[in-house]
Amino acid sequence: MYKITLKIDGMSCPMCESHLNDIVRREFKIKQVKSSHKRGDMVIVADDKLDRSELERAVGSVGYKLLSYECTPYEKPGLFAQFKR
Repeated sequence: MYKITLKIDGMSCPMCESHLNDIVRREFKIKQVKSSHKRGDMVIVADDKLDRSELERAVGSVGYKLLSYECTPYEKPGLFAQFKR
């Protein structure tokens, strides 16, 4: 799994977050998405890496601008994750 963190310009309210979350859910196969207009970011969890240019197109289609993209491996936290070392 991967954690994709996007910095997004133009979000100003919870409705902006909702619009972005909806478009990402519709256009990509993801596990989870969460946006914050206060931080200006979106965090996506997906089984596969998502293409930056496709994300940029999707974000732009609803009037926002993708400023940065970071993709890192992600391990789902679980009950026993604290015991792994």
